[in-house]
Amino acid sequence: MGRIKKKGESGAAKNYITRTQAVKKLQISLPDFRKLCIWKGIFPREPNNRRKASKSATASTTFYYAKDIQYLLHEPLLQKFRDQKVLEKKISKALGRGDVSDAARLERNASRPEKTGKPAYTLDHLIRERYPTFVDALRDLDDALSMLFLFANLPSTSSVPAKMIARCERLCLEFQHYMIVSQSLRKSFLSIKGIYYQATIQGEDILWLVPYKFNQRVVGDIDFRIMGTFVQFYMTLLKFVNFRLYSSIGLVYPPKFDQKKDDSAAELGAFTIEGNHATAIQEAPAQAPATDGETEKATDPATQAAVNKLIKQMKDTEVEAKSTEADAASAEKEDEATNSIDKFEPAAPGGDVLPQPTHSGSDPSSLFANCTFYLSRETPRQPLEFILKAFGCKRVGWDAVLGEGAYTTNERDPSITHQIVDRPVVQAVAEEGNGEDNQTSQKLEPNQRMPGRVYVQPQWVWDSVNDEELKRPDLYAPGAQLPPHLSPFVQSTHGGYDPTIPLEDQQPEEEALADSDEEEEEDEEEDEEDADDLAVKAPEPAADGMDIAKSDDEDENEAASFGGFSEAEDADEAEEDDAEEEEDNEEDAELQRQRELIAEMTGQPVPQKAAQNPRAKAKADARKKLAAQAKEEAEDLERARGMLSKKKRKLHDQMMYTNNKKSAEDQKLREKRRKLEKQKARKPPA
Repeated sequence: MGRIKKKGESGAAKNYITRTQAVKKLQISLPDFRKLCIWKGIFPREPNNRRKASKSATASTTFYYAKDIQYLLHEPLLQKFRDQKVLEKKISKALGRGDVSDAARLERNASRPEKTGKPAYTLDHLIRERYPTFVDALRDLDDALSMLFLFANLPSTSSVPAKMIARCERLCLEFQHYMIVSQSLRKSFLSIKGIYYQATIQGEDILWLVPYKFNQRVVGDIDFRIMGTFVQFYMTLLKFVNFRLYSSIGLVYPPKFDQKKDDSAAELGAFTIEGNHATAIQEAPAQAPATDGETEKATDPATQAAVNKLIKQMKDTEVEAKSTEADAASAEKEDEATNSIDKFEPAAPGGDVLPQPTHSGSDPSSLFANCTFYLSRETPRQPLEFILKAFGCKRVGWDAVLGEGAYTTNERDPSITHQIVDRPVVQAVAEEGNGEDNQTSQKLEPNQRMPGRVYVQPQWVWDSVNDEELKRPDLYAPGAQLPPHLSPFVQSTHGGYDPTIPLEDQQPEEEALADSDEEEEEDEEEDEEDADDLAVKAPEPAADGMDIAKSDDEDENEAASFGGFSEAEDADEAEEDDAEEEEDNEEDAELQRQRELIAEMTGQPVPQKAAQNPRAKAKADARKKLAAQAKEEAEDLERARGMLSKKKRKLHDQMMYTNNKKSAEDQKLREKRRKLEKQKARKPPA
């Protein structure tokens, strides 16, 4: 006889545990349990059968793996939580007895991070436990950077203390300094949410989001306790990562921090980056100068002869090495002159287009190395300073009202090559005054430009970085309509909408025909409006209240010149079979009648209508051909679908649904672009 199984000792009832049971087993409060689960990376699970896993008639809402909770029993932080809870109970009891001195003593012994700045416990062992290698930490750095940059821009409240914000900001600035020194930044994008940055560190692509420097409004429906738990873990993680990154390139961590400069909004300028002493020793010259107390010793003639012979051999070796290097360099130049970059052309039209190899003589990390920038006061200083310095710029100046740390605050500095402005072009008006506005004094008058300096809008910096080349400044001049700012993280697919390609080269034939029909309808409406205007402006009779009788000759001439009806009737009789063509002919006939009436009022000759419109006929033939082709393709697809199995048929239907949905989205984007281009074409020039 087999062993009898008892209820709740096997299966789902043994593998899962409810949250209430877990809290009782660990003997901690629910907030501490949430913290522990977030820091240890333990999250709720969903069992197959809630009723069996809950061991009761009522199904519980939150389940965890029993092994995960068993794993938490050995966590050292549990004892910290319990000690903190015991201390709080002692303080409350002392206050209940009225013993204020005892409560104050216990309060002094307690560790209050919000007051003393010293944490009650550290999370260092959790970082080593969750990230065994440094690459694992880099892969999980995206969310950490986004969260820390968000908290660095928040205002201090009771739920978000000022010390936490200051620490987040300092860690983020330290990470930005590493980006600048190592030149690891690759791309950036201005979006509605904020500014996206992408960097490549040790082969890992890291993407994070930085909010704009706006006044943040903290709402009450956000649980900052949970977010603060994540931030506490992410701060420890970023500190470990910064230390490893700084050490990898020979820099001292943490860098020196000047609080006075930081209070003056210097931000990146408040840090002083220093090299590691060990690295400096390795780079130092091997020979050191002799001191005053040293005396030259007499040398042995035999030793001196051996040294001279060795020096001569070394010189001969250097000469041979230089000649070999010169030959190799000349050979490389010949190869560069003769060899060209291979181009991978598609074998058949419509096939996959391979990315073409590019040859650039300049390094993208030194894109702005030869430029000196000046940032106007209306531009976002923090992101521009970071991205310019990350791509090689060493001299960035700005207005004094933006804070300290600028290369120069003089707008008339002759060394400035580029100035970034984001204000509209001011109309030249003769104004009286001392050249001051309502904010701060201007160094230059409105619309005044320094000779030899390039003026661009901020988008020029981002587009130049993403394309890895300096864009044309005239396209980004102040007041100019900027080109579209495209995301560098979106890869264009074959057959999809591509904003960089002209609309005529990517729209299907059906859309092209429909677009041409819409244009013709709009032209006809414009002609009708012109006709109405002419009818309103038609000449009135010469005498008031008198009718001037026309001669019989004039009536005969008008009758002879009026021949539009018969031609329209002949065209209608010849094309009765096609309903669409009949409608077009009726519209043409009505338009012809309107033209004849206008000609009769103005006394001009009547424009004769052609018997057939070859353009309309070509469109009709194209529509018939496309309809027949679509019908044939649908029939072939239906026959092929009938040959598939039930499983593959469902998979095929899902694929078709996804493709049709993507095609509909691309069509909407093309229609939106078509409308914008038409509005731009109709807009009168300024």
